[in-house]
Order: sequence, then structure tokens, then C-alpha cells
Amino acid sequence: MKKGLLVAALGCAMLSQASHADTIAGVYVGAQMWQTDTSGGFADTSNTADFNFDDETNTALYVALEHPLPFIPNVKINHTSLDNSGSTVLSSNLTFDGQLYTANSTVSTDVEITATDFILYYELFDNDLVSFDLGINAKYIDGDLFVVDRASNTSGATEFSGVVPMAYSKVQLGLPFTGLSAYFEGSYLSFDDHELSDYQVALQYSFIESIALDMTLQLGYRNVTVDIEDLDDVYADMEFDGVFAGLELHF
Repeated sequence: MKKGLLVAALGCAMLSQASHADTIAGVYVGAQMWQTDTSGGFADTSNTADFNFDDETNTALYVALEHPLPFIPNVKINHTSLDNSGSTVLSSNLTFDGQLYTANSTVSTDVEITATDFILYYELFDNDLVSFDLGINAKYIDGDLFVVDRASNTSGATEFSGVVPMAYSKVQLGLPFTGLSAYFEGSYLSFDDHELSDYQVALQYSFIESIALDMTLQLGYRNVTVDIEDLDDVYADMEFDGVFAGLELHF
């Protein structure tokens, strides 16, 4: 009798969990517009410059697949542009792409970087009040850097790329029956002389919730820090941050 009750209880628990998993399974697609303030600089030695950059509007696009299958991680792919440009009067000598740029010269800089995150994660806890995701992120960085000194007719360009493994987590807090929620999402790595971080915090409002489709507005802040030493002969210490607005669809 006791064994029968135990089996029945376990069966009910498994059905309850499967039912809950079915309700959260689906595809998430999102787009964000990000007003980016860029600081820092780069060089081909550890003596990086401190460039001036203009504010720039960048974009981020992502898609995530969540499913009820146990032990198989969910998948998220996030593609972000980190483009910026500016003009700087150098405070000290700079070497880049084998060229020397002397102090007090005016140089134009152009940064064209894309970051693509391939994230595998598990939902360790999930309900209407609190959800917690934990996983790993393989961040692929692909960049082109340019420096031009028109007065001396000196220019340099270089490109770099690499895959950086990072820890990933996301915490979301909800206010039931209001459509309001807030989340913190981030990836981080500190290894040898490389240090990278990518985090965002945002408020969300779900203004459409139906069986077929959910639509959610986002307003938040994002910060990306790239501190790399000798990645494809590139040294960079740069920070990208600013507010963003986004729209997420859940099918």
C-alpha cells in the first residue's frame, strides 16, 4: 500500500513537472537597439592608447530555444555589433600595425567588432516569481581596427578573432498578474591576462500574453568590457556601455 502511494505521488510530481515544462517550452526571438558609449583603446603593444569615441547606436539580435527534455541544455544565440569611431589628439606615442603615431598628432579611429554568443544553459529554477539559469557561453569575437593620421599620411589596420569560453547566468524576478518583471543576465571570464565581461539589467513589460504569442518590451542597461592581451597580436582595453530598448517575441 505504501509503495503504491509512493508511486502515485511520484507520478503526479512527474506529470506536474512535465506540464510546467510544456508551458515554458518554446522559441524566444528578440531585438535590441543600444545607445553605446565607448571608452578605452588598443595598440599592438600593451601600451594602449586612450581614444575619444562618438556615441553610436548598435544592435543586438538573439534567439533562444527552451524545451522540456531533461539533461539536455537549452540553447541561445546572441549577435551584437560593437562599432564606433572617433578622433583623438594623442597624449603619447602609439604603435599600431607597425606604424608609429607621435604624441600630439590627431588620429581618426574606427572600431568594427561583432560578438556572437553560443550559450548552453539549464533552468535550475523557474516560476512566475523567480527564475534562475546557469550555463556556459562560447563568445566568438571578430574585429577590425583602423587608425589614420592624415597629416602624416600614416594609416594602419588589423583584424583579430577568437572564441572565448565564459560562465553564463540569468536571474529574473516577476510580479505576477502585472506583466512586469526584471532580470540580470551576464557572462564573465578572467583567464591569464584576458578579462571579458558582458552583462545587462532590464525591466520588462509583457503587453501581449496569449497561447500563440507573447510580446514583451524591454528597457535596460548593458555593459561589455574587453581587456585582451596579445589576441592575434592585438592588445585592447575597451568598455562599451549604455541604455537599450528591446522587443522580445515568445512563440
